Amino acid sequence: MAFDRVRNLPRSILAAMTDPIQLARLLTRAEAVLGRLEAALPPAPPLPDWHTAIAFRWRKSSGRGWLQPVRQPHPIRLSDLENIDDQKERIVANTRQFVAGKSANNVLATGSRGCGKSSLVKAVLNEFADQGLRLIEVDKDDLVDLADIVDMLEGRPERFIIFCDDLSFEAGETAYKALKSVLDGSVAAPPDNVLIYATSNRRHLMPEYFSENLDTQRVDDEIHPGEATEEKISLSERFGLWLSFYPFSQNDYLAVAYHWLRQFGVAEAVIAGCEREALNWALSRGSRTGRVAWQFARDLAGRQDNEA
Repeated sequence: MAFDRVRNLPRSILAAMTDPIQLARLLTRAEAVLGRLEAALPPAPPLPDWHTAIAFRWRKSSGRGWLQPVRQPHPIRLSDLENIDDQKERIVANTRQFVAGKSANNVLATGSRGCGKSSLVKAVLNEFADQGLRLIEVDKDDLVDLADIVDMLEGRPERFIIFCDDLSFEAGETAYKALKSVLDGSVAAPPDNVLIYATSNRRHLMPEYFSENLDTQRVDDEIHPGEATEEKISLSERFGLWLSFYPFSQNDYLAVAYHWLRQFGVAEAVIAGCEREALNWALSRGSRTGRVAWQFARDLAGRQDNEA
């Protein structure tokens, strides 16, 4: 049988087995083919340099993922965030425990858009970066790579926040299962140096339909939600700390606008006379939020520079 396998080899290989010159030519051709294959393959992803940045983004190309340093992280500070003192106090306490090596919770910030959810996470990073805190931003579509990312971070001396911004899932999406597993659903315990901070406009992160309520069962005097509803609620319940954000009142909105105008160097006399303009700006946008206040301040500060 061994003889039959040798006899079935290509003639070029059979000749090379007995002729050194033929063998050398065959090896040269094989090296050339391997060289062309290596050139066509994507390069190996670079290893992250944890000392060059405090924030990273997970990037993917040709099926490979790597951590890309953020060269200019957002400079926002906790003192820049107005009218969310309770949320600031709770997330700062949780993060302080985390960087000190104590137990802490994953965080889910939900509520009105533009009221400081994402800014609060960025400000927390700036507050604790000098104590070893690092942030890794992961898009929703890349959550399937969470296990690989966590493996990369395990054992590092730094403390890592995996940041998922504007997180929500539509019907049929399955990436949330990877998130559930990393949060609290795998046979392996999550590493002590990793937490997940997520923001969303939805408390339960997934759409809920009226038809799902038809599966609710009554047992004696108790109401038991259907399996579909339980599945959706279980994801948000894996976050130990919930922070809720609410729409701004008119006074809250103006306070934020005035703060940013001062940060942009607008004169106090101009700030004192811009209330009506600030309110009209919010009216044109259909909402009073911190984001809208910041946009108004940027616009007014820019116009002041042009007039000067």
